[in-house]
Amino acid sequence: MTTVAIIGGSGLTKLKNLHITRREVIRTPYGEPSAPMVFGQLCGSEAMFLPRHGPGHTIPPHEVNYRANIWAIKQTGVTRVIAVNAVGGISPDFQEPGTLVIPDQIIDYTYGRDHTFFGADQKQVTHVDFTYPYCDELRNVLIEAAKRAKLRVRGEGTYGATQGPRFESAAEILRMERDGADIVGMTGMPEAGLARELELCYASISVVVNPAAGMSKETISLREIEKNLETGMAKVRSLLEQAIPLIAGV
Repeated sequence: MTTVAIIGGSGLTKLKNLHITRREVIRTPYGEPSAPMVFGQLCGSEAMFLPRHGPGHTIPPHEVNYRANIWAIKQTGVTRVIAVNAVGGISPDFQEPGTLVIPDQIIDYTYGRDHTFFGADQKQVTHVDFTYPYCDELRNVLIEAAKRAKLRVRGEGTYGATQGPRFESAAEILRMERDGADIVGMTGMPEAGLARELELCYASISVVVNPAAGMSKETISLREIEKNLETGMAKVRSLLEQAIPLIAGV
């Protein structure tokens, strides 16, 4: 049985080291997921992959059908989800491109997204505890996997989730810094919250691809981001090669 799903973000629209065995289109009450689910083996262990932005990276962050994605993953019987997110660095220790972060907290600045399965169609109001938004068990596995892969990783940090698709202004980043955000990205929410609602063990590998707006004298360069994505996602693949067998043994 497949025990872990990997949601790929920008720079990770496919897993080169996944030996594919099948693809499956899953229908959901919330519409179409971003892509068919890809099943296969990674380092001898079963895994499933879903590109968040679609196979051709055509779905912008504010238009991702997060509910369909998370619902479809749940329907496969998977209980653990590793999300890969490209982020900007806010705090000084998080600004170096290529830095890997396993966040332990999140702040939601998004708006207008379908952010819950518990809407007005439910028979009663449902509240879900979100004090600690990421699964500590899975976070610890990822931190240990990074050590085994000899990769430097920051084992905690606060992810600030913004709406996109534009980058943030320098003033917005300063506000987020005051709020306590260490990194900023556009896909952390409502994905993490939806996973919690469906009782999935969910954690993120966040890859810093640039200093956030105003944190550097240079303006944000898309060319540099693409370059940093390539090197950063190579680290992610190495980390996953260590993590997936560890998860299978848990």
